[in-house]
Formats: sequence, C-alpha cells, structure tokens
Amino acid sequence: MSSEEVLKAVFPFLEGTDLVNCMSVCKQWHNVAFDDYFWKCLCAKRWPSVCKRLSPPTVSYYNLFRAFYKRHQGKTLLPPRLSFNDLEFYIDIWAEETLIFSEVVPGSVLHKGSWTPPPGTCDVLRLHLEGPEYKMTFPVEPRFTIPFLQTVSVSMLVGRKDSNRVACMIKNSVFDYIDRTAHRALAFDYLDFSPMYPFVSGIRAWISLLFTDQGKEEDMDVFGIEMDFCDAASSEVEVLWLVDMLDWK
Repeated sequence: MSSEEVLKAVFPFLEGTDLVNCMSVCKQWHNVAFDDYFWKCLCAKRWPSVCKRLSPPTVSYYNLFRAFYKRHQGKTLLPPRLSFNDLEFYIDIWAEETLIFSEVVPGSVLHKGSWTPPPGTCDVLRLHLEGPEYKMTFPVEPRFTIPFLQTVSVSMLVGRKDSNRVACMIKNSVFDYIDRTAHRALAFDYLDFSPMYPFVSGIRAWISLLFTDQGKEEDMDVFGIEMDFCDAASSEVEVLWLVDMLDWK
C-alpha cells in the first residue's frame, strides 16, 4: 500500500481541525487532504441534508466546512461609551431577613480588582483569583460570617454618574450554589436590556461571595465579592458595552 493510499484510509477518521493541520505537513499531505470527499464526510456529520445535493451549495465542501464549523470570534469592538469611573454599584446582602452587607462600590474599585487575598484562602480560590481571566472583585471590610445552612440573598443596582440613571442587575437572588472546594457561594439573575436591543436576552449577571472556613465547617467567613458576566463578556470593553445596553431608568 502506497503512502497516499494510507493517508486516504486514515484521513476520513480525522476531525476537521486535525485535517487542517495535516494540510500543513507537506505538499503530498496537503494535496491528499484537500480532496473534497473528506470535507464532504465532515459536512455530512454536521449537516446531513446539505450532502443530499449532487453538488455542494458553496464552491466546495471544504469552503462550507471552514465557513461554518465553529463560531467565529467576535469582531473588535469600538471603544465603549462609558467607563468604570462613570459607574457605581449598590450591593445589598441579606441573611434571612437581616441586612448583613450594604455598600456603594465605585466602579473604579470593582474594576481594579487588585488586592491580596487574606491568609487562609484555599489554593483553588487563590488560583482562580490569580488566573488570567477578566475579573471584577473587591475586598469586604469588615468581613462577615454566614452559617452554611442560612438562606442568603443579594440585590444589586448600578448607577451612571454621567447621566444620573440607574439599572437593575440582580433582583433578590439567593446564593443557592456553594462550592466548598473553591470556597465560593454563587448567585445570578438575568439582565434586563433596553427595548433598543430586543434580540438581546438570556445573559446573566453572576455574583460570588469569596470565603474561608477558618476551621469552622458550618460557617463561611466572607472576605471578598466577585462579579462577572461570563455568559457574554470576558473583557473590560465587553463588560462596559453590556452595561451600556441595560434598561436604564
């Protein structure tokens, strides 16, 4: 069996990204992998109806697969119309009916997120906070303690100092998921967007209590708060555009 026959026997079992990589090995591999039969096989796995035609709906199955096999990365966004200096966040946290935390957090503080976790922070949480992902965090002063079995809820509004308007981010949501491995308690709510963006929906605002257990397995010793919009925004620019689209009152 020739080397070309071996390649033709193996290539149909590869995924698209692997087949693309094979095309860069050498000229022979490129020519074999460029055969539209292999790309028709890949298209048939994803869009079987397309392959019922006698010919591909585009120039080739290779072009079809490359165009649609994965979600394209978003285009570069224009500079946002507001900054974190224009924002302030109103955060209120209750344990049952008792208000345990109530602060106005400047956007510049939440945006900066540069502070050192206290002694006793678990390694999993420390790695999370030190990771490269974009995070909005701030320390809680003074710290507060919550029993694990107590129902804790949060509400959060955001204000724009540039226009004196307010939007709701979280409406009395419960911290109903507690990750004892990462020492985070999480709550979320779906964002309300301006009627100007009728097709934008299903995006959540997440807020996390960061805690240590201080050797007491029944209590959370909360030392920080983290906020993110991981459903849709993973950079400062994306977060600011997302906030700008809220239903401001």
